[in-house]
Amino acid sequence: MKRLNFTLDKNTVSLLNTLAVKYYGGNKSQTVRAALESLAARQGHDGWVISGYTPLRIDHEVSCHTCGSEQEEGKVLFKPVFEKGNSPEAIKQIPSEEWVECQLCIDKQ
Repeated sequence: MKRLNFTLDKNTVSLLNTLAVKYYGGNKSQTVRAALESLAARQGHDGWVISGYTPLRIDHEVSCHTCGSEQEEGKVLFKPVFEKGNSPEAIKQIPSEEWVECQLCIDKQ
């Protein structure tokens, strides 16, 4: 163990205390370690991530992007909503092909 001496502003101290109590039994060291590990895991993974899905009634036959099951015309499927983000699962660019998910695949996520 090594003691580090640094200064945190009032809001950061409050956030640290709240997170430590809520997730790590009050252990501030473990809280800071988890935050640093999370930050490190996301560095260098700039790209597009799915932030949610929007329902879409399809007007033609299409396959689910995840499981490949064929979906018939008139079904309600789910189209991903992309946003720029940092994540190990980020993709470099938004796919140009049609991308819809069936209800079963959405429920699994």
